Parts: sequence; structure tokens; C-alpha cells
Amino acid sequence: MKILHIEDVPEISDIYSDILKTNNHDFKSAIDGKLGLELVLKNHYDIIILDMCMPNYSGLDFLLDLKDRKSSEIEKVIVVSSLKLDEYQTRYLTELGVRSIQQKPISIQNLLSEIEA
Repeated sequence: MKILHIEDVPEISDIYSDILKTNNHDFKSAIDGKLGLELVLKNHYDIIILDMCMPNYSGLDFLLDLKDRKSSEIEKVIVVSSLKLDEYQTRYLTELGVRSIQQKPISIQNLLSEIEA
């Protein structure tokens, strides 16, 4: 499975990379949402793991631009956020079409379950 992780903390991406690569997933990371968007527009990914809290270009910015430029990819997005999302925010993300919303810290087992679902 081809996975893109968009996360501004490289250490988190390194942890995800180590785990997902040992499970035979093709893993790529981007530390900037705009770079992540360009990768999604140019390449095929089965899953996009997206951090919501990033400087300058948030996860929401990414989702809105993705919906505008390649809306079919929204259903591949697993949102992983350290923010406690309220009911309105969760409903909005769901209505945008994201695959799943997970709260950080997320266990590796839960992440693998979401990816392989």
C-alpha cells in the first residue's frame, strides 16, 4: 500500500515510517502541507495521513485545496490531530469526505487498523 504522511514534526514521520515500512507499506512523508498537496496531485497514494496542526498551511488548508483540485482523494485521508476537535469540526471534516479522524496520540495498532480497513 502506498502511504503519504503529511506532518511538520519529522520525528513523528520517522516513527510512522519505521513501523509502516516493516509492514511492507510504501511510505513517503512531507513536512509541509503544500508539498504534500503537490505530491498528491502528481502521484497515486492509497492512504494520506494528515496532521491538522501545521504552521503556515494547516491540515484544513490542505483539505480545502485538495477538495478543489482533486476531490476524489479526500476519501483517502486519515486526519490525525492533537487538537480536541469539537462536534462541529468533526462533522465538517466528515462532510468533506475524510476517511477517518483520529486523536493524537494514536496507538500504532489503531493506525494500522485504520490503514488496513
